[in-house]
Amino acid sequence: QVQLVESGGGVVQAGGSLRLSCAASGRTFSNYAMGWFRQAPGKEREFVAHIGWIGGSTYYSDSVKGRFTISRDNAKNTMYLQMNSLKPEDTAVYYCAVRRFSGTYYESRSYDYWGQGTQVTVSS
Repeated sequence: QVQLVESGGGVVQAGGSLRLSCAASGRTFSNYAMGWFRQAPGKEREFVAHIGWIGGSTYYSDSVKGRFTISRDNAKNTMYLQMNSLKPEDTAVYYCAVRRFSGTYYESRSYDYWGQGTQVTVSS
């Protein structure tokens, strides 16, 4: 079992920055790939970013590429999402998730454990 807790969300003006954190407990954090997803009101949950178990492979959705950076600190059992140049369309609840097995990294069904989410609101 893996428990995930997101933090760092809030309200920020367009062009601003936020850093989300995802603290993990339970099974060995460093063994698993992880990802960030987001869900805006009335929309489906969508992929944001993925990072491999040793942090070597990262992938981003086209909508955040160049603005967001995913990273992890296995010694602290924590994953991060640095979000810069935020836009109103980035407003959503952001979720972190663990992917234990093979699967498509950008599909939510590939992930086994999820956090409760943290709200990010970007005002124009």
